[in-house]
Amino acid sequence: MTRKKRRLIILLASGVCLGSAAALTLSAFNDSIVFFVAPSDVGTKAPAPGRTFRLGGLVEAGSVERTRLGGKPGARFRVTDGGAAVPVEYVGILPDLFREGQGVVALGTLRADGVFMAAEVLAKHDETYMPKEVADALKKSGHWNPDQGPPPPAATWNTLTAPKNGG
Repeated sequence: MTRKKRRLIILLASGVCLGSAAALTLSAFNDSIVFFVAPSDVGTKAPAPGRTFRLGGLVEAGSVERTRLGGKPGARFRVTDGGAAVPVEYVGILPDLFREGQGVVALGTLRADGVFMAAEVLAKHDETYMPKEVADALKKSGHWNPDQGPPPPAATWNTLTAPKNGG
């Protein structure tokens, strides 16, 4: 075998190994990437069944029902962004700051019946904090324009109607 052929074979083998390593790395990252979805987007472009994602918005006023699910403390509530609401079930102890009208981000999966099964629930930490994803969802749905002042009070988010003609 000539020197050129050996170099070519080594170069091709190295390329195959590098390509395989890159494919395995990207495949591993794909399984651990968690997407954020607003309640308005769940009906139109929901992730595949069983796919873990974050659902963010506000806890809809009047929707919290504390229960015992499987003998453990749990809760049923609805998360809204003003345009749509998604029912959520959570088994576990809710954060201290969790309450109606407050911002929340839940990590979990969507069942076939449209109920979001949360494995983790995070509540906002103070009155001025709003997750970036929630702010983006409110802007996209037309419920808040940052140029016109602060966001509407959290307790009113589930009763908002989109402004007509952009304002």
